Amino acid sequence: MATPPLIFVLNGPNLNLLGTREPDIYGSDTLDDIAGRLEDKAKDLGVTVDIRQSNHEGHLVDWIQEAQARGAKAVILNAASYTHTSIALHDTIKGVSVPVIEVHITNPHRREPFRHVSWVGQAARGTIAGFGALGYELALDAAARL
Repeated sequence: MATPPLIFVLNGPNLNLLGTREPDIYGSDTLDDIAGRLEDKAKDLGVTVDIRQSNHEGHLVDWIQEAQARGAKAVILNAASYTHTSIALHDTIKGVSVPVIEVHITNPHRREPFRHVSWVGQAARGTIAGFGALGYELALDAAARL
């Protein structure tokens, strides 16, 4: 039996606080809630997901490189605030062949001006933003179809 394609789902700083951090902006779903729905959806799509979160930029860089080394089909990345600051993530995404799909719970373009520039998005295959936690499921659909 063939191993199902692997998709990494990587989450950046403060996303471990989902459900309690500014629920009026980010909603009431926790990261565990989102992960559970993604694992269920992954089964339906015939893929596996490796879901991780870190508050440390270097971990995200290492994990994107690991996704490449392990032959992942795609990476779904919510880099959170690193989206707007991390040239390291931009360069890492440009340096691997595994496609990266940027996802955001909110629409950064409807928020503060400093959130309007995405270094991650400039290197990613595509971006899904503004659909709340559903954005992760939309990204998983896209990743499975690549």
